[in-house]
Amino acid sequence: MRIQDLTVNDRPREKLQHKGAQALSDMELLAVLLGSGNRKYDVLALAAKLLHLLDRTGPTPSMEELMTVNGVGKAKASLIMAGLEFARRRIRPHGFKIAFPPDAYPLIRHIADRSQEHFICISLNGANEVIAIRTVSVGLVNRALVHPREVFADPITDRASAVIVAHNHPSGNLVPSPDDLAVTRQLKEAGLTLGIRMLDHIIFNKEKYYSLMENGQI
Repeated sequence: MRIQDLTVNDRPREKLQHKGAQALSDMELLAVLLGSGNRKYDVLALAAKLLHLLDRTGPTPSMEELMTVNGVGKAKASLIMAGLEFARRRIRPHGFKIAFPPDAYPLIRHIADRSQEHFICISLNGANEVIAIRTVSVGLVNRALVHPREVFADPITDRASAVIVAHNHPSGNLVPSPDDLAVTRQLKEAGLTLGIRMLDHIIFNKEKYYSLMENGQI
């Protein structure tokens, strides 16, 4: 939907003013940061393209990567990079301790509004503190798309002791599919071989989560 098709109170900036920043989706927050679109894309369309890029690159995109988005020049790329760096300095998941695997849910819940399944891997150190949170793949979760080499590549570099994996269900249904269970078994076995424990596989939507660990399926 184009921004001009929204009622005034549903536009990102006005919505933020009336309901607070926490009420905005990631795309709406990006739209507020961008301020405006261009002749080809309105601000929401541009924000959606940037969000897709950030889901792939993670929280530290380069200037060059941001400028691959049609409509993002040096000024907008600089603004996004500055905003991301400011957020990292003020609020860091790095060092957040996971007492129980589902404690990770607040760190990933914002992904729930995506229209595609995002498979996420959280690297943890020996004290179960968060090292990094990354999107591994976008699309249906199955063994072809979620391979152990992609999931564990960064945790190995992180020297992680454990991981928690998670993915959103855009349909809202939290029941694990046969592919979800097969992926879980495959990743747990790979983790045992690598010496990296897989603590949980969390399936989540905007309101709640399903922990395979809590339900005895891992």
